[in-house]
Amino acid sequence: MVSLAATLLAYAALLATASPVAQRRAVTELDEAATKEAHPRDDTATRAFSNVQILTADGKCLFVDKLSGDFRANLTPIQVGDCAINDSQGWDVITSGKHNDQANTMLLVSTLTQACFNFDPRRKAGDQVNLFSCGGRAAGEGLVTDSQLFALDPGAGPSTFQPRNAKGKCFAVRGGVVDVTDCDANDKAQSFAFGGPATGGSGGGGNNGGNNGGNNNNGTDNSGNVPVVTIAPGTTSTTATASPAATTSPATGNGNGNGNGNGNGNGNGNGNGNGNGNGRIPAVNPTTPVPVSRAGGTLNPTAAAEANAFDSTATRAFTKAAISAPDGRCLSVDPTAGDFRQNLIPVALAECDGTANQQWDMVSKGKHNDGKDNGMLVVSSLMNGCVSTDGRRTDGDTVTVFSCGGRAAGEGQTNAGQLVRVFGDSFLWSPVNDEATCVVPGDQGRLVTAACKGDGSETYKIVV
Repeated sequence: MVSLAATLLAYAALLATASPVAQRRAVTELDEAATKEAHPRDDTATRAFSNVQILTADGKCLFVDKLSGDFRANLTPIQVGDCAINDSQGWDVITSGKHNDQANTMLLVSTLTQACFNFDPRRKAGDQVNLFSCGGRAAGEGLVTDSQLFALDPGAGPSTFQPRNAKGKCFAVRGGVVDVTDCDANDKAQSFAFGGPATGGSGGGGNNGGNNGGNNNNGTDNSGNVPVVTIAPGTTSTTATASPAATTSPATGNGNGNGNGNGNGNGNGNGNGNGNGNGRIPAVNPTTPVPVSRAGGTLNPTAAAEANAFDSTATRAFTKAAISAPDGRCLSVDPTAGDFRQNLIPVALAECDGTANQQWDMVSKGKHNDGKDNGMLVVSSLMNGCVSTDGRRTDGDTVTVFSCGGRAAGEGQTNAGQLVRVFGDSFLWSPVNDEATCVVPGDQGRLVTAACKGDGSETYKIVV
């Protein structure tokens, strides 16, 4: 007669081979010295995101139990559970550093343990995906390994994690943990998204002086709040080649106050003006002198065209898309609500109507986006100006449309105050040069900046 114990053991073995499941805790405590040696934080690394949640298609979050592996916190399974503000659910995305020397790739690193997503096909099925010392050596002496590198593509579409050492294989949720399987675009278990901060964000200061400063953002640790992300290694974005009609009316303007914008960021413009006082908002870009709300008083179409030239070299992930704010209204611009160059135009919120005032391009690379920060420009399709954040301006007037590149006359290049990380069609709006600050709907019917809450009130959706 088969004993009850033998029956239970056989049943347990059957379950273990049927599908991957979260492991029981393998150790009761860590060897702290060995763990520290195996998982030192790379302070030289460039982090696209720090301490953010990774969400599954059904709204769960990935997490790690640091006692579920060995004495060094290696071989810990990547588990799936309900989302919570918890340090076990924090993840860093490293695009370059000691353990990543490959362009357009990323490491996925536990903020808690500093171990990397790892795929090892030599291990038994169901236990091939885990967290392991970055660099692939148990004691931390490794440098770079393909088993921990994943494609980085700031395009739109569903997200997949494909390890570079296994072509055609994708990570997927299976039985409460992350496992690996053949890539299938229709398998929602293979879709992931980067979400909000896991523990409220650490809030690092930006290195750029503001929205009309030069591109002096040399910081590498962009910690804190980040956009919700969906990334697709197989997605390609389109490059626009046709430019809009030029605005070349010869009128002359005389306004002052649009600072010279060096690397430290010098001030621009005057006043808070929220409206143009002209009644009906024009749905076309004016090509003749018309009254404007801010400096100069009258639009200079020639100066405006120079300041807001269409970038025909740019890569656009989205073109003429609407952007829906957290309250359901759409971002809208009045081309006469700024100064004589069409700078400092408030970004208004209005009922969605599909007009040209509510159309936006998302530029992932071009003259005013060098791509180094993995961010995108939010560009008015109507006027070609960029949404900019500038914390030096008065409260309620920190978010405006300004010349892309952050220089009033259009001579700027890349400006971090105009970049936001948008890897899909939904994102938490936080400029890359001030990750503790988010763009939110204000009380006056326009966008403003405020401290990030991480509660969904800063999340925007791109509607095409």
